[in-house]
Amino acid sequence: MSVLISASLSALAALPATSALASYAERDDVRAFTDELVARHGFDRDAVTATLALARHEASVIRLITPPARKGVRSWQNYRARFLDRSRIDGGVAFWNEHEVELERASKQFGVPPEIIVAIIGVETVYGRHTGNYETLSALSTLAFDYPPRADLFRRELEALFLLAREQGRAPTDYYGSYAGAIGYPQFLPSSVRAYAVDFDGNGHIDFDSDPVDAIGSVANYLHVHGWQPGAAIAERAQLAADTDAAALVAAGIEPVLEPDALLQAGVKPLHGDSAAGTATLVDLETPGAATEYWLGYRNFYVITRYNRSSFYAMSVFELAEALSQRRLVERIRAERRN
Repeated sequence: MSVLISASLSALAALPATSALASYAERDDVRAFTDELVARHGFDRDAVTATLALARHEASVIRLITPPARKGVRSWQNYRARFLDRSRIDGGVAFWNEHEVELERASKQFGVPPEIIVAIIGVETVYGRHTGNYETLSALSTLAFDYPPRADLFRRELEALFLLAREQGRAPTDYYGSYAGAIGYPQFLPSSVRAYAVDFDGNGHIDFDSDPVDAIGSVANYLHVHGWQPGAAIAERAQLAADTDAAALVAAGIEPVLEPDALLQAGVKPLHGDSAAGTATLVDLETPGAATEYWLGYRNFYVITRYNRSSFYAMSVFELAEALSQRRLVERIRAERRN
């Protein structure tokens, strides 16, 4: 009997009869999903049915993922304060010091600076401290079958979870993470684990739950595959002429398409410098009651947004990475003076 069958049937047997009857496995749309797994990937029908019978509807998942009825006011300073705090800076330096060898190896192999890798893990999970306690099977089942606005996406992720579990020799019920189905230190969705995760410690399997080494390599690989340019600029503060139509430039989108000459003609240049370092996007960091910060985001800035499609997110990663590098430099200088 496979791991999937034995684990799922054993757990199902332990449930009260009412839980089994109320399970997702009783629904026609879930049966259709099971049919797809069987037809496309050769799964055992009874094993899939038994596994899906274990999935619970998580009302809090729907509540957390549903956008508020009234759109909130964007505030860069409020957003920034969540991630540029003492716990992430102190914790990031400690994480970097502890895993310096692995971070340098990842940087050399994939071309991504150590501070960017550390910052992403820090923003995502505070270096593994907050990875989420939702059972991934239940979270994804809830979103796949009870959240129509994004059902297609989450059905694909639920399918990826079954495939990932089979590839790793685990039961789909073994995984825990965020309410949206993201897993472990780097908060990869199951499809991203399958596509971008690497066995960076070389022990024969990928572990995002208890050891950050695979996460370090996987984050670097993710950014590398999405087009990270080693040694290239990420972002820099911009200054705008009084007559610049900032809204039109921002509306060009998050992908860098604005050429340096075009930016100059529009009245935009770096705060320190004569012209943009390359093709850029104009990023507006708004805070109510304060002047909007404008930044030039380059290709590497855009690559960070492939991890989370938000300019606020990418700028938080960038600024946390800068803060970590500066703190490490200060500590190194102090240590040299003591010696």
